[in-house]
Amino acid sequence: MIIRKATIEDSENITALLLLAMEDIIYKFTGEKDPKTAYYFLLHFVESENNQYSYQNCYVAEEDDQIIGAVAVYDGGQLHSLRKPIVDYVRLNFNADFNPEDETQSGEFYIDSVGVSPNHQGKGIGSKLLQFLIDEYVTQNQRTLGLLVEDANPNAKKLYLKLGFKVKGTRTLVGKNMEHLQIS
Repeated sequence: MIIRKATIEDSENITALLLLAMEDIIYKFTGEKDPKTAYYFLLHFVESENNQYSYQNCYVAEEDDQIIGAVAVYDGGQLHSLRKPIVDYVRLNFNADFNPEDETQSGEFYIDSVGVSPNHQGKGIGSKLLQFLIDEYVTQNQRTLGLLVEDANPNAKKLYLKLGFKVKGTRTLVGKNMEHLQIS
């Protein structure tokens, strides 16, 4: 397995994988519980540049020329500029009052979403993607990585803690209670 920076050609695969992790959030953004709408909403941004879900901010795990995992990560200090295209799009097409909470801030690179192909879940792919980011951002570049984990996802939290993340507080994102974790 290799982990590499994503390209625009990876957009459909990235979208399908990240949607596994964030389908409920996209439903909250759009106000619609339609998997097709969620897919095309996310694909629009993954294949576009300069937004938080762009392929530019993604890495993929590839095995036998097949993308089996994806992760979106970006500089938290750029949240507002990276989120602006999404907010504008949602306000124009779905919800004029859309105003999501800040999920990250300056001083951390934010792991927005991690998705692993259902056929490859439970094989350590997510752990390898996270360890790659830890090596790349924390070990090599002395940066802080941060993420949010839902209270309803204790297995993910257990993994993050095992990898060295520490709980830094709580946040609310689209009405869900989340814990904010970081590793430096």
